[in-house]
Amino acid sequence: MRITVIGGTGLIGTRVVRMLREGGHEVFAAARATGVNSYTGEGVAEALDGAEVVVDVSNSSYTDEAAAQEFFYASTLNLLSYGADAGVRHHVALSVVGTDRLARGQGGYFIAKQQQERLITTSGRPYTLVHATQFFEFIRDITDHAMRSHAMSVADVLIQPMAADDVARAVVRAAVGEPRSGMVEWGGPEVFSLRDIASMDLHARHDDREVAADPLGTYFGARLDRRDLLPEATATLAPTRYRDWRKRTTGAGTAPVTSAGPVTSARHERSSL
Repeated sequence: MRITVIGGTGLIGTRVVRMLREGGHEVFAAARATGVNSYTGEGVAEALDGAEVVVDVSNSSYTDEAAAQEFFYASTLNLLSYGADAGVRHHVALSVVGTDRLARGQGGYFIAKQQQERLITTSGRPYTLVHATQFFEFIRDITDHAMRSHAMSVADVLIQPMAADDVARAVVRAAVGEPRSGMVEWGGPEVFSLRDIASMDLHARHDDREVAADPLGTYFGARLDRRDLLPEATATLAPTRYRDWRKRTTGAGTAPVTSAGPVTSARHERSSL
C-alpha cells in the first residue's frame, strides 16, 4: 500500500513511517524538509500522487487560537482537496482525547483542533480520527509551561498518558485498516494526577521543586473538570507503563518518588470517581 505521512519527520511521524515501512508499505514522509508544506500547499499534489492513504500527524507550532486555527484550516483543507483529486481513499488524522471538552474549556489551540476535526468529518471523504491521550514525551513541556504560567502549580486534573511508540502504533493500525468514518480512542494503561506525574518528571531531571495542584489552574489555557483529559471506558489501552518508558529512555532506574504515582489502575479509576 502507498501511504503518505504528513508530518513524517516529527516525533510521531518518524515512528509511523518506520513502522509502516517495516510492514512492507511504500511510504513517503512529507514535511517541509522533504519539500512538502501542507499549509501553503507546496508539494502536496506530488506527495499525494498515487497514495491510497494520507496520514496527518502534523501539528501547529502555535498554541494561540488564531494562529493554530489558520494552520489547521489551511493544511486540512489542502490535504482534503488534493487528496480528493488524487483519489486518496482514506484520510487518517491524529487528534487529542477530549477535544470537545478542551474546546469548551476555552483552550484556544483545542478550539482549532475541534475545527480541524469538523472539516474532516463533514468533508464527505472516507476518514478515521485517532484520539490519543498526552504523550509521555510531552510531559516535560506540560510541566515547563505550567511552571512558567503558574509558578510551581498545575491544573488539578487527572491524566492517562501513553508512549509515543504506542501512539504511532495506534495511527498505523488505523492507516492499514478500513476507514471508520468516526473516531477511535486510545489511552495509557495508568491514571495519574497531573501534579504527581509533573513531580516525577521534575525528579527525573534532578529538580527537587515541589508541585502543587491548583483547582483554578488551566491546561494550556483551558479550564477543565478533573476527568476531562481521560478517555472513555471503551478506549483501547496502550501497554507501555510510565516507569518502563522512563527506564528505556534514560537507560537507568527512575528517581525515587514519594507520594507521586499512579492513582490506580485505569479501569478502576473510571469506576471509582
